[in-house]
Amino acid sequence: MSLDGTTCIITGARGGIGYALADRFLADGAGGVAVVDLDEADAVAAADQLAAVHGDRALGLGADASSADDVERVVAATEERFGPVGLFAANAGIGSGQGLMADDETWDRIWRVNVMAHVVAARIVVPSMVERGGGTFLATASAAGLLAQIGDAGYSVTKHAAVAFAEWLAITYGDQGLRVHCLCPQGVNTDMIRGGRGSSAAETVAMQGLIEPADVAEAVAVAMDEGRFLVLPHPEVADYYQRRATDPDRWLAGMRRLQARVVGAMGGG
Repeated sequence: MSLDGTTCIITGARGGIGYALADRFLADGAGGVAVVDLDEADAVAAADQLAAVHGDRALGLGADASSADDVERVVAATEERFGPVGLFAANAGIGSGQGLMADDETWDRIWRVNVMAHVVAARIVVPSMVERGGGTFLATASAAGLLAQIGDAGYSVTKHAAVAFAEWLAITYGDQGLRVHCLCPQGVNTDMIRGGRGSSAAETVAMQGLIEPADVAEAVAVAMDEGRFLVLPHPEVADYYQRRATDPDRWLAGMRRLQARVVGAMGGG
């Protein structure tokens, strides 16, 4: 894949999948990449690391990905430095590690970060992409967005919504030059998983095996090159998704068995 001078913005990019995407996009010829994260110091440090390898093509910016004002500022700064944005990766995401009794504040925060941040970004960059004849919108969802996440109701719901919004973008703007890709990995060796160990959500993911962020970036590069909407770094997710669609009762029963295994492994029965 060659990005051939494309200007890219990646949210949630101080480490993990976001950083791996930035590294890969620069290696594949991006003209410039804005590394965006909530903590500006972390974003700048990540951009400096990338610049040490790829030259002066990385810009670190602090922003709340769910804030329209912040994202507009990021787009303006990026375009001033590198030119019009051709690829936006809405990668920022959080989990809650909670179930039914999560409070409204928790639901509001996870909804804003995991769903509305995608909507906010699309509102800002998609019209200009279409006007220029095309662009790419990469939405990081999760295998949980196609399946479910044991132990985290908010994550399950919002990742399903992120997939649905990406589908809507592809349907609505796909004939106007917008390329939409929806990234749905299973377990990835990131701070989110490492920091959540001990919760049923993180343990469910870890039990199924973790891949590295660079493996995810490779899957994204291949899917972009092939023009595929769904990016599945864990190919088995396609089989699970098909089983869920063809026999939902059997799939739900299987998920309950998986949940029981996780609880048992955690010493809960």
